[in-house]
Amino acid sequence: MTFPETAGGVRPRPAAPAHGSPRPTAALPGLAVCLGAAVLAWGLGQLLPGVSPLLVAILAGALWRNLAPVPARLAPGVAVSGKRLLRAGIVLLGLQVSLGSVLGLGAGVLAVVVASVTVTFCATLWIGHLLGIGLAQRLLIASGFSICGAAAVAGVDGVTRAKEEEVATAVALVVLFGTLMIPLVPFLGGALGLEDQALGIWIGASTHEVAQVVAAGGTMGGGALAVAVTVKLARVLMLAPIAAGVAIHQRRSTQPAGAAGFAASAEGAASPGSAAVRRPPLVPLFILGFIVAMALRTTGALPEPVLAGTQVLQTLLLSAAMFALGLGVHVKSLLRLGYRPILLGALSTAVILATSLGGIAALGL
Repeated sequence: MTFPETAGGVRPRPAAPAHGSPRPTAALPGLAVCLGAAVLAWGLGQLLPGVSPLLVAILAGALWRNLAPVPARLAPGVAVSGKRLLRAGIVLLGLQVSLGSVLGLGAGVLAVVVASVTVTFCATLWIGHLLGIGLAQRLLIASGFSICGAAAVAGVDGVTRAKEEEVATAVALVVLFGTLMIPLVPFLGGALGLEDQALGIWIGASTHEVAQVVAAGGTMGGGALAVAVTVKLARVLMLAPIAAGVAIHQRRSTQPAGAAGFAASAEGAASPGSAAVRRPPLVPLFILGFIVAMALRTTGALPEPVLAGTQVLQTLLLSAAMFALGLGVHVKSLLRLGYRPILLGALSTAVILATSLGGIAALGL
């Protein structure tokens, strides 16, 4: 058996058997495959400096999904990798973000970061509305393109209850346009005559994934790379407030109103398929974990060997998750979704490129 195709190119979440919950061991084959792919991607990154394990992993998963059948028995483990391992990796990502290094960028650069994220997030929601794209899909794309790619998609997915095909579409668009930006932004920066610092800021403030920032900045040398990664990590900090804001909005929009709301909730409790049963959490636990990890890194209490070890673990977890998400990218199925999500991704990318470049010009860099 293989993953059956859906509108978003992913297999639906496996349903529990009629008599009891799925066996815990059912996830082991898929977990083993995703973790094995992560180790291979990490090893390739060690052999070839500048090659991102995350990018290798997600491309490997997408290639497998589109070139060969994926056994259906891998689905439970793939689902665990794409959700739980990804969120664990996001928590550990906080250990790589020091408030001191972010504040060291200066008020002007931080203003560019905040403006780039805010303008892109709001513009993507507005343009998506004009294109007739649903709110959950717009929120996922807006978060992924404005903050930090697939990690932001996962963060907002935790508070939107989006459909799995909507998550897969957002991740696929992040991979597509973020990969295109790896050669594009350095080329445009060179054509515009930007210095290394300005180009590093532009790469970090506009490119979608942390891995893609590393890949793009690495082509320009160590100076641009260091600036690009620090700016990107400043954007990662925006994940917590935006996820919390989306959660508050979602909770208010699903708040029962009076007797009618109570009746709807009661009916929803009796109907498993009802969307009114549960409101999303105010702030997902893994977002809180990210904040705690970031605060711990800022204190300087953790020695460098511990930070280095957790960075390897974070890379492995995120690579396993990226491989799982790559298995959810089915090109033919995505093309059947029509031009609107792809157009939204292109316009969102143009917005963040223009906004961040305008901010750099305003700083006189």
